Amino acid sequence: MQERYDAGSIEGEWQKRWDRNKTFEAKEDDGRDKYYLLEMFPYPSGRIHMGHVRNYSIGDVVARFKRLQGYNVLHPMGWDAFGMPAENAAIQHGTHPGKWTYENIDNMRTQLKKMGFSYDWDRELATCHPEYYRWEQLIFLKMFEKGLAYKKSSFVNWCSECQTVLANEQVENGACWRCGTEVEQKELDQWFFKITDYAQELLDDTFELSGWPEPVLTMQRNWIGRSTGCEIDFPVVDSDLSIKVFTTRQDTLYGATFMSLAAEHPMAMTLTTEERKADVEAFIARVRAQDKIKRTSDDFAKEGVFTGSYGINPVNGRRIPIYLANFVLMDYGTGAVMAVPSHDQRDFEFARKYDIPMVVVIQPEDQPILDPVAMTEAWTGPGRLVNSEMFDGIDNEAAREKIAQYLEEKGFGRKTINYRLRDWGVSRQRYWGTPIPIIYCPQCGIVPVAEQDLPVVLPMDVEFSGEGGSPLARHREFLNVACPNCGGEARRETDTFDTFVESSWYFARYTCPRFEQGPLDRGAVDHWLPVDQYIGGIEHAVMHLLYARFFTKVMRDLGMVSHSEPFKNLLTQGMVCMETASCPEHGWLFPEQVVDGKCDRCGAAVRAGRNEKMSKSKKNVVDPDQLITRYGADTARLFSLFAAPPEKDLEWNEQGVEGCFRFLHRLWRAVCDNLERISGVEIPASSEGAAKALRRQVHRTIKKVTEDIDGRFHFNTAIASVMELVNAIYGFEQKDRYPGVMREALEASVRLLTPFVPHICEELWAGMGHEGGIEAAGWPTWDEAALVEDEKTIVVQVNGKVRGKVTVAADADNEAVQKAALAEGNVMRFLEGKTVRKVVVVPGRLVNIVAS
Repeated sequence: MQERYDAGSIEGEWQKRWDRNKTFEAKEDDGRDKYYLLEMFPYPSGRIHMGHVRNYSIGDVVARFKRLQGYNVLHPMGWDAFGMPAENAAIQHGTHPGKWTYENIDNMRTQLKKMGFSYDWDRELATCHPEYYRWEQLIFLKMFEKGLAYKKSSFVNWCSECQTVLANEQVENGACWRCGTEVEQKELDQWFFKITDYAQELLDDTFELSGWPEPVLTMQRNWIGRSTGCEIDFPVVDSDLSIKVFTTRQDTLYGATFMSLAAEHPMAMTLTTEERKADVEAFIARVRAQDKIKRTSDDFAKEGVFTGSYGINPVNGRRIPIYLANFVLMDYGTGAVMAVPSHDQRDFEFARKYDIPMVVVIQPEDQPILDPVAMTEAWTGPGRLVNSEMFDGIDNEAAREKIAQYLEEKGFGRKTINYRLRDWGVSRQRYWGTPIPIIYCPQCGIVPVAEQDLPVVLPMDVEFSGEGGSPLARHREFLNVACPNCGGEARRETDTFDTFVESSWYFARYTCPRFEQGPLDRGAVDHWLPVDQYIGGIEHAVMHLLYARFFTKVMRDLGMVSHSEPFKNLLTQGMVCMETASCPEHGWLFPEQVVDGKCDRCGAAVRAGRNEKMSKSKKNVVDPDQLITRYGADTARLFSLFAAPPEKDLEWNEQGVEGCFRFLHRLWRAVCDNLERISGVEIPASSEGAAKALRRQVHRTIKKVTEDIDGRFHFNTAIASVMELVNAIYGFEQKDRYPGVMREALEASVRLLTPFVPHICEELWAGMGHEGGIEAAGWPTWDEAALVEDEKTIVVQVNGKVRGKVTVAADADNEAVQKAALAEGNVMRFLEGKTVRKVVVVPGRLVNIVAS
């Protein structure tokens, strides 16, 4: 074993050995209990960043720990490979998205292997490969057969320059995130998945996910947004039409003085009179350009336009004006609301702005009578009904049920449950995605592609000119096709799937990535699912994580899987942050461009900014390759795991990296300096004095590290406890007298650190003369007998304040503890001249003496 620690040579050799021996290969017929560990797979952008290093290091600790505990661990890796960045690169660099993507995959795979992650690379998959998306297309066809996939007209965020739909997240301040063009609302035919059919089950099952963080579950419950109320029909004056509204506040129905419809409501123009037409059209155009999220925020200016039509309040016959309002969305309820300005703040502000009358229908008890003219804000609290005819005097909560029953009896409405969740629009007008397997025939209409004709392969011979729209619509060989039903001329669907579709089932395909008889091998998927531990960012709480749960339930109902939930436990890791630096002349600077506080290009003083999430745009990034070259992968792993708990943000600190590097050198020296001493000696079952104290610390450390890793993920405190053990090893002065105790301490240190820094630990273990690797030895267990203390330290308080400490035998009874406490020198000084009234002994912890 070499004297100095050389990370570069050690790490490369162990990575080759793991690869050659297929150390991390997982098989179903293993006979051991399974453990499926999965991190969210990356988009192949070209290079890994420190966020990847941290996320995958966290996962690798758990995977290696479980493997050492004897589990059959599945730990796969792949690529979320479709998406717009590849198309952007094609336009900017004159290359094909496929070529760009596969080159990036090769680069990132090499980088991940340099980190020593314990992946089963034989299960690697890329979602852009036809052998992956062919089965996704088949799942779509099965969903289409069941009515879970359908096409309808819908308003979408549309960029006229890029000629594509944008997700809400891709709209920044009303403009396209890519080109800056103002986004408009456009009505398009889109494909949808009927996730709303699973709304209640998705909600109910959140209460069974005990291994998920509560903030994520709360976000999903709010996104699903179950509310109980009534649908009420408001007739339109001088018309056969009626407007359906949904409300949870039917107790305020008698106070409705106007109606508000979404600008996108299909009845908007039908209700508009000729004299109001120009104003209404202008309002609709303006509102459709506004951000939907901002429209519903409390501080967004409320505005509307009168349609010229009136509705009738069904319970009192009141004639009420019908407005379009910017704060009403088609995405919730029916897209129309009854407005009760006295008891809803948005309606209140709107009514004041447009001089609409208000009627109080809930009077708070023990308060002055509410005067709608004098009110400065809506009353949204409880009270008793007034101005509500037969319901006057009833508590408003009780009135909800009574009025709901009345509406059903009279045929004015019905009780119903509403969900904020809307069906998932999966159509995207772009090229680099999974083709939707649908054919349009003038005679037969919408025709699904036959299963035997799958996959519908994305053509690779396309040109990217920067021109808007998908190249598929201009690719004749792809577009023009014979109808499978009648044989006549037809055309293919040119939209591709939202990339969230690919990531909604990849975890299941990992269980059988080379299976060719269908999307999933039922035996393999039922063996491995659900994922025992899933790791990724909280930003995916209400998109990817919700869609994956939905897809799992769909696949269950299609007979493809047995389980209803994909992920048993979820860990959401924090971000990696770093201080920004900027130059007055050259803007943001990379860390290496700052030399002695000055810009290396112009010499100007550099301004230090805030600690922010690492991002290429602000150049506050660290290249993992440079980190590995300088320090080694183990140091990069150790720092990312030691600097902060996994769920917290990690602040990059170069001194912290140096400290981790020094510790690994210290560990190496501890083993090397004692190799001859510990070679061939037996580990004693017991010892005494300082040796006994060291053994106690060894077994206490084993216990703490095990508990810190297993389910708690307190990696930072686990590492800290091993560092303390290494310090104790250096401080142990009876090395020659107790070489067996030294051997136990050194071996325990190496075994406990293996999940965190596997390369150095495997090298040290082999250097100690062990064969078969650390996995053959397994995870260490602690000896309860070794944890027993000979003595214990007791805190002594006088009148609740700490005045001293005493050391007593571990088995000392309360009387002996009390006697020692009263005899402690400093305690005696504080008791001088006082009478002891009471002595309270808390066994094993403290003594409190009450004296006056």
